[in-house]
Amino acid sequence: MPLISIIIPAFNEEKCLPLCLDSIFKLNYPRDKFEVIVVDNGSTDRTFEIAASFDVIVLQDSAKNVSGLRNLGSKQASGDILAFVDADCVVAQDWLSKAEKYFDDSSVAAWGSPPEPPEDSTWVQRAWFVVRQKHRDAEFVDWLESMNLFVRKDLFAKAGGFDESLITCEDVDLCYRLGKYGNIVSDSSLKVIHLGEAATVKEFFKKEVWRGAGNFRGALRHGLSLKELPSLAIPLYFGIFIPITFAWAISYAGGYIVALSLVLIFAPGIGAMIKTRNKQASALTRFQLLFLIHIYFLARTFTFFA
Repeated sequence: MPLISIIIPAFNEEKCLPLCLDSIFKLNYPRDKFEVIVVDNGSTDRTFEIAASFDVIVLQDSAKNVSGLRNLGSKQASGDILAFVDADCVVAQDWLSKAEKYFDDSSVAAWGSPPEPPEDSTWVQRAWFVVRQKHRDAEFVDWLESMNLFVRKDLFAKAGGFDESLITCEDVDLCYRLGKYGNIVSDSSLKVIHLGEAATVKEFFKKEVWRGAGNFRGALRHGLSLKELPSLAIPLYFGIFIPITFAWAISYAGGYIVALSLVLIFAPGIGAMIKTRNKQASALTRFQLLFLIHIYFLARTFTFFA
C-alpha cells in the first residue's frame, strides 16, 4: 500500500480549512498511509495557525500562485501518490479507500472526479454541476479539476508539474500533458464536496471571467487539442462573428436575416444543452442551465476582449 501525500493550497481559508482537515482525519484509511501538506499563501487570517493545530506539514510562501503552491507541496511530499484537494473542499470518508483501486494500475496516470455542490446548494450550483458531472460513473476524460485530483508522483514530475505561468486552467494544462503517459479517469465514487462553488449569478460570472484568463495561454502551453476548440472559439463567435453578422443583417439584409442572426446567438447554448441530454435534471434545472451557459459565454467573451 503506497503512501499518499494530500496537498492543500490555502489562502485566508480559516472558515473552510477546519472542515476540510476534519474530513481528512476521519477517513476510513490507515493513518500511517497518508500525510497531509498544507501550503499557505501568506494568509492574513488564522489559516496558518489552524493548519498548524492539526497533525499536518505546514509550508508557507506568499509569492507563489496556486500552481506554485501545489508544486511546492509536491516537492516536500514523501508519497508515491499525490492527492490534490482545495482548502474549501470536504472529502468523503471513503475517498482514499475508493481511490485505492487505481494505485497499482499503471495504465492510469491520474484520477479523480468533479467536486459536487454542498447539500444546501443554490440553483446556480446545482444547475452548473449538470455540465461538470460525467455521463458515466467511471470513464476516461481529457482532464480533471485539481480540487479532486490523484496523480502518480513520478509522472507528475515527468510532466513538469503545474505550469506556474498560468493563473487559471492549470489543471487542464497538466492533465493534457499527463495524458501522454497514461489514461485520465473520472470516477464519481471519489466524492469531494466543494463548499466554495459560485453560489450566485454574479459570483459565477466573476469566476468564469477569471478562469477564462488562462484558456488561450494554456492551449499554447500544452498544444492545441480539437476538443478545446469550442471553448476557445466562443469569444470570437460572440465578440466578432455575431456583431458583424447582426450589423450586416440590419444594414443590408431583410428582416428574416435579422431573425436568423438572433437565432445564431442561441445556437451554441442549445448545442451545449444537447450534450447534457442524457444527464439527470428537471425541466426547471435545464432552463436555469441554459441561462447560465449564456452567462458563461458572456464571461469568456468579456475576458478575451477586456
